[in-house]
Amino acid sequence: MGMDTMKIRKLGNSDLEVSALGLGCMGMSFSYPPFPDRHEMISLIRKAVEEGVTFFDTAEVYGPFTNEELVGEALLPFRGEVVMATKFGFDFSRGEDTHLARLNSRPEHIRSAVEGSLKRLQTEVIDLLYQHRVDPKVPIEDVAGTVKELIEEGKVKHFGLSEAGAKTIRRAHVILPVTALQSEYSIWFRDPEETIIPTLEELGIGLVPFSPLGKGFLTGKISETTPFDKTDFRNIIPRFSPENRKANSAMVYLLQQVAIRKNATPAQVALAWLLAQKPWIVPIPGTRKQERLEENLGAVSVALSHDELIDMERVASGIDV
Repeated sequence: MGMDTMKIRKLGNSDLEVSALGLGCMGMSFSYPPFPDRHEMISLIRKAVEEGVTFFDTAEVYGPFTNEELVGEALLPFRGEVVMATKFGFDFSRGEDTHLARLNSRPEHIRSAVEGSLKRLQTEVIDLLYQHRVDPKVPIEDVAGTVKELIEEGKVKHFGLSEAGAKTIRRAHVILPVTALQSEYSIWFRDPEETIIPTLEELGIGLVPFSPLGKGFLTGKISETTPFDKTDFRNIIPRFSPENRKANSAMVYLLQQVAIRKNATPAQVALAWLLAQKPWIVPIPGTRKQERLEENLGAVSVALSHDELIDMERVASGIDV
């Protein structure tokens, strides 16, 4: 891959330039046990930098705290060359077990969360700070206003929202331009196309899709018989029940057919499809394996033609996810 082949994208109307694919770091220490060796993950993150990735996604709640520490240590040699994104919005006053975390986006809590993130990331400034979840108890204007102050203080560069609805995005954007919205989006999960993507387009906000490979499903490596660790959260997601996995394998089959023609893999086609939707979409596939990282990054070289996209759309629209 290498720096020379990685393409660059801008998140919306902001001046935030990032590699066309970022790296979601959550799984390195959260959600999918058992967790890999920390030193291996540091070298994986550094390998991503060598391959041209400049956009790394973490959050206070991943761990909690340990994921930011990992990302901060791994990227320490590359300060100024990479963009670190993190998120606030939970508090751990009831203990560090993430099941006990409650929503909290009160201004004073945002400030203390940011101080913690800055320390763990070992940085002077957070490149992109997202509200992780909308807090119904705190007006979004107060959230945006607090982040605006943090930007004026030089602690934050860009403001993002995660899983927010169109109305919330609009209200926040009036107070402080939103650089990016993070949301689940893939050829398998199309919900944002209804109101979110048109809103982002109108306001000039970038989209950062998480789970761009359908939490692993679109790689073609999960069949209806794949076992998950009993602690794996995919056990409770309806789309991963054995009978639904069978129905959804039609989507994988579509990707496999295109992949054969393109001399690519299903995962690469799924990522190329996302990149082809809008020039301001920057997916952040997560991985813990170097070969998977290289496979994912190869997607930037897979160009889907207009006809191929129309063909995929036709087939995909006939699949009942």
